[in-house]
Amino acid sequence: MEPILKVENLVKRYAKRNLVGAPQDFLALDNVSFTLPAGTTLAIVGESGSGKSTLASCVACLETATAGNLWFGGLNLARATENELRTLRPQIQLIFPDPASSLNPRWTILDIVAEPLVVQGELSRSERMTRAFSLLERVGLSSEIAERPAAELSGGQRQRLAIARALTLQPKILILDEALSALDWSIQAQIANLLLELQSSLGMTFLFISHDLAMAAHLADEIAVMSRGQIVEHGPAAKILRTPASEATRQLLAAVLLLSHTPQPAAPR
Repeated sequence: MEPILKVENLVKRYAKRNLVGAPQDFLALDNVSFTLPAGTTLAIVGESGSGKSTLASCVACLETATAGNLWFGGLNLARATENELRTLRPQIQLIFPDPASSLNPRWTILDIVAEPLVVQGELSRSERMTRAFSLLERVGLSSEIAERPAAELSGGQRQRLAIARALTLQPKILILDEALSALDWSIQAQIANLLLELQSSLGMTFLFISHDLAMAAHLADEIAVMSRGQIVEHGPAAKILRTPASEATRQLLAAVLLLSHTPQPAAPR
C-alpha cells in the first residue's frame, strides 16, 4: 500500500545548557524512520521522554527537524518553504492531551468547529455552519448544545469537540498525541470507538501517540515502540503484544498487565 507519510532518518537536537552553563545538545530523535500507509493507524508508543511527542510535533510541522526527511504529498516537509508548509499544514491536524488548552472557553461550540474555515477563508457563513453542524453530529455531540460555551463541556465532550474541529478542513492525517490519556477509562473506550468509526467511514489515517500499549493495540494496525529517541521495535500490533522483542516493550506490557489487575473506578452515570 502506498504510504501517505514517509519518515527517513529523522533527527531532532535541542541546544541546552548544563548545570555550569556550558552548551550541551539533547538528542530527542535519533534516526527515526517509518512509513504510514493511507487509511491505517500507526501507534507510536513509549514512556515519557522517549521522543514520541517530539516526533508528533515534527510531523505536524510545529517543530523543524535537525536532519532527515519527512515526505508527504510528494513534498519533503523537512526542506519545505514556509509558503509550502502553509499550504500543507491543514492536511495534518494534531489533537493534544488536554483539548481545553486549545479551545477558547468563551466561544460557542459551533464557532470553535467553524473557526478553521474562517481562518482559511473557505465557504460562506451558511456553508460553514452546515459543515460544523454535520461534524458535531458525526462525533456524537448534539446540535442542541451548539450555542453553548465550550467551558460547559465535560472532558469527553471537549475531546469530541477537538476531533470535530480537527476534521473541519478534511485533513489527510490526524495525529493524536496522548489524546485519550486525560480521560476516565470508560470515556477512553468511547472515544477510541469513535476514532475507529471515523476511520471506517472517512478513510482516515491516524498517527496515535501514547504510553498505553493496550489502547495502541486496540486502535492500531502497527505499533512502533520508542525509547531514548529511537524506534526499538516495529511491527503488527498482535505480534508486538504476543512476542515483544525489546526491553522497552516488555516494560510497557508489564504496565498493562499490572493495570489489568488493579480495580477500576465505577464508570460515571
